Amino acid sequence: MSLFEKVFNYQLLSRLDEAGAYTITSQERSWLKSMLADPVAAGAFEAGTLAKLQTLLQQEPDNHLPLHIMEKAKSAQGAVFHPQLRTLRHIIMRRQGIRMICRLRDGQMTREQQGFPYKLEYSMVKREWSLLWLRTRGRRSLMATRLDHIVSLHEVPLPADRADQWAEWITRTLQQRKQQAVLEVPPLYNPELSRILYAFSCFEKTVDYNAEHRTYRITLLFPGNEAEYVLSKIRFLGMRVRVIEGDYFKRRMLEATAKSLARYGLIMPASTEAASAASASDS
Repeated sequence: MSLFEKVFNYQLLSRLDEAGAYTITSQERSWLKSMLADPVAAGAFEAGTLAKLQTLLQQEPDNHLPLHIMEKAKSAQGAVFHPQLRTLRHIIMRRQGIRMICRLRDGQMTREQQGFPYKLEYSMVKREWSLLWLRTRGRRSLMATRLDHIVSLHEVPLPADRADQWAEWITRTLQQRKQQAVLEVPPLYNPELSRILYAFSCFEKTVDYNAEHRTYRITLLFPGNEAEYVLSKIRFLGMRVRVIEGDYFKRRMLEATAKSLARYGLIMPASTEAASAASASDS
């Protein structure tokens, strides 16, 4: 992984590239200068934006960042920055359509597809970018395509009223597909509330406090395809949270507990066995 990808921040990149924003503190400018020195930066910024930033940063000292972020014996990871990001982001901002050809898992190519791009998403589990878009030819359907699978991409002019209509349809569909889970924080871990909320920072959430029992309840709203990521965070937090509502997460946590007990030859409590049997019959 290159230096640019190690310090890459998609939100900051978008602001610099589109809004003409410029960093303020000396630490930010020094960090930005190190990032722009990487060859990958040429594909991330518009040529004019890159040249302007490099000119503005000529007098800034080098923070020698590569010396501090070197890593050894690490497994290979996918690139954080993708060449299609900038093109797709601009098309989405202009609310235009797309024509593209994608590669399937078996290596075959799809026929040219036409649609309306809605937003770019980054999966924390798979470590890859994908495009959420509406297929407009034939039966209307919401699609999620990995950027790595896009072979060719072209912008298609789209009337403003049609873009508004499709964007509204997508928003309504996503709202209907959202799932909810309620987690409770025991009083012992109230001081760690900030850390717990940070684990779910990428999702919509509300927090309620019960003064009588001194417990916090966190209500999470998330897309259905992110359930595994939410589950991984619940497991990571361990005893800091307890699932109050969300049958899927209760069942998965129960299954993990049963497997752990069986691995060490321990006997499951009768209540746990009954709940496990009930979960199996429901599924």
